[in-house]
Amino acid sequence: MNCSNCGHFNEDGKFCVKCGHKLQEEAAVSQTAATSEYQPQPQPAYAPQQPNQRVRQAKKVSKSFFSYFAEGIKNPTATAQAAGESQFVNALITVILYALSIPIMLYVGWKLLLIQFVRSMFKLPIISEELAPSDIEDFNTGVDLIKATDINSIIHFNFTDFVFKQGIFIFIGLAVIIGATYVAAKFGKVDVSFKEFFSRFGTFLVIPTALLLIGLVLAFLHIEYFSYFMNFGLLSIFLVVPFTIASFKQSGTNGLDRIYSTLIVYVVITIVLTFIANGLGEEVKAIITRMGNSSELNDLF
Repeated sequence: MNCSNCGHFNEDGKFCVKCGHKLQEEAAVSQTAATSEYQPQPQPAYAPQQPNQRVRQAKKVSKSFFSYFAEGIKNPTATAQAAGESQFVNALITVILYALSIPIMLYVGWKLLLIQFVRSMFKLPIISEELAPSDIEDFNTGVDLIKATDINSIIHFNFTDFVFKQGIFIFIGLAVIIGATYVAAKFGKVDVSFKEFFSRFGTFLVIPTALLLIGLVLAFLHIEYFSYFMNFGLLSIFLVVPFTIASFKQSGTNGLDRIYSTLIVYVVITIVLTFIANGLGEEVKAIITRMGNSSELNDLF
């Protein structure tokens, strides 16, 4: 053992033979240090895995949105007037639901819409007067056959191409309408930020979105009345604009009159809806073309 005082090596004994320093204290210190050095560290207690931060955030956002959406249906005016910038995310979700519900509804229920259109054509006097009873019976048989056939699998009507493409197109159209309404409100001397204006517009859009969602459920259930809810939801946009503009107070008296502001936005809405209708019309033409070229569909008739 080496003496800690002079460094001399001692083979045995309690004291250093060179300087007389006590060696037993050094041995106790060395043994204590070695013991503490090799002592096993306590293992941490098992900690339960915490839920993912994104999952918790998604739950929080969904809970907030459902509460906001229900209140927007129950008290639309009060909810819209109380909606500030904090409701921007909920309003954005509402606009996205509005934009996506229309193409999904058309994708699910286009076959029923086609049958409704053909039926309305056959009910026209100029056509119905020329039809024999046997022709009407054959037509009804053909309608029943179309209902029972999964035509989507025959003509390969792609969900992603139709829904997301048209959904993005409709969302851009809504963004243009909201932007035009905001500009018209600013010309009317309304002092408000865009986020707050967007939140109020989206809150007034809750009821039209609810109508579209009801129509979407009816379309999934193959109930033909879904088209009425779709039309009401689309036309309700003409009410959202004046409600949103009228809900703000003008900061001056020399701004653009709200009637003229509303009429200007109506022109923009008409243009946007025309573009959307043309886009959907092109999809309908593509569907009809695929139907005409489908040998499987021709075999049905």
